[in-house]
Amino acid sequence: MFSELWKQYNFNNITERIKKVTSSKVVSTLSKDSFNTEDLPALFSEAAVEFIEEMAVCAAKITRERFGNNIQLYSPLYISNECNNSCLYCGFSRKNTSVIRRTLLLNEIEAELKAIEAMGIRHILIVCGEAPSRVTLQYLADTLRLAGKYSSFTGIEIYPLDEDGYRTLINAGADGLTVYQETYNPTRYAEAHPSGRKRDMVWRLDTPDRGGRAGMRTLGAGVLLGLDEPRTDAFFAAMHAAYLTKTYWRSQITISFPRMRPAEGCVVTPVHVDDSTFVQFIVATRLVLPDVGIVVSTRENALLRDNLAGLGVTHMSAASVTEPGGYVSKNISAAQFQVEDDRSVTEFASMLKRKGFAPVMKDWDRELQT
Repeated sequence: MFSELWKQYNFNNITERIKKVTSSKVVSTLSKDSFNTEDLPALFSEAAVEFIEEMAVCAAKITRERFGNNIQLYSPLYISNECNNSCLYCGFSRKNTSVIRRTLLLNEIEAELKAIEAMGIRHILIVCGEAPSRVTLQYLADTLRLAGKYSSFTGIEIYPLDEDGYRTLINAGADGLTVYQETYNPTRYAEAHPSGRKRDMVWRLDTPDRGGRAGMRTLGAGVLLGLDEPRTDAFFAAMHAAYLTKTYWRSQITISFPRMRPAEGCVVTPVHVDDSTFVQFIVATRLVLPDVGIVVSTRENALLRDNLAGLGVTHMSAASVTEPGGYVSKNISAAQFQVEDDRSVTEFASMLKRKGFAPVMKDWDRELQT
């Protein structure tokens, strides 16, 4: 389990190690023919910021070699905003009493699926808060079977389950599992999650392991930048992805570095992560993890997303809605966070084509395997 590896490190010690990296260390690191996880502190350091352009050129070359010109497009489908947790940064927190709570009925989910299909997207991520008594395993299985009628790939970003739970959902049509650790600092994690099952950090840390053991085709790791020291959190997220790549070699591994966005009820003042640092994390990750998919969502602004295409990114969301029922009827319940890039799928795909990329609307792997 990844938690066993994580326990061998100290968050604060890694922070200090990254801070001590010098420009000369970065130069010697970049002179290598290949990279590994030992290079992460140097590549994620503040000293490496001045070498972003050099890193980006190398990252773009690696991305073209491994993934071609393809950019996989997907849309999230929020089926419930009910949640038992009280995360200080999330619009779905149970302490946010202004939120209109809603769990979609199956006919409402089908209407959302049809709306997404009409946009041309066939790669869907099912998302919900953590309320197992409302969003039951049977409800999730029914949702996945329904989604299979409209999606060539259906991922899940839900509350953590045990291995048997994931096997049930795989049998119902789940192709991939995404879990954001939020922060890898145990002290900050406890502060940000004062109550609810999510407070159990180790249980969450080992969620991708349980999904991998169950046989998920893709496993996604990630961290919420801005919740704690971002360079250290990015280091641990990359370590997590590297571990998953080695341990679950039959699964495709992805990683994401979403930055905190304004959300109703949020009481956390985020640590600032500027665009240069964000780009640095993406290109540095591509150097160390050449075969990992890198995801950038509509949390980020349009100009930045346009410029990130080809610099390591392989998966991008489009025309995202972060509230249950939002594709059919806007503003009927509270969104989890504010979307920054609100372009339509057609607009976003056209931009990619102008830049020489191929927007992939569906996933062909499932069909090739059957």
